[in-house]
Amino acid sequence: MWYVYLLRAQRSPSKTYVGVTRDLRKRFREHNAGKSAHTKKSRPWQLVSYLAFSSGTKAERFEQYLKTGSGRAFANRHLW
Repeated sequence: MWYVYLLRAQRSPSKTYVGVTRDLRKRFREHNAGKSAHTKKSRPWQLVSYLAFSSGTKAERFEQYLKTGSGRAFANRHLW
């Protein structure tokens, strides 16, 4: 399975991150361990929601959609 996940910084709730991975537990640990340059400064993170996909292509497309204006609006209404 492939996962699209949404993170929120615990200390700064306005900071969010959307990502895609095959191993959600491992990737979440990496974010909180500071192994991702994009999320290192806003640790610790909390996992807000995730969606599972059987196809990596579909997961990557949905992740890219969530990073657009209409995708952010969708996420604000339904996922955060």
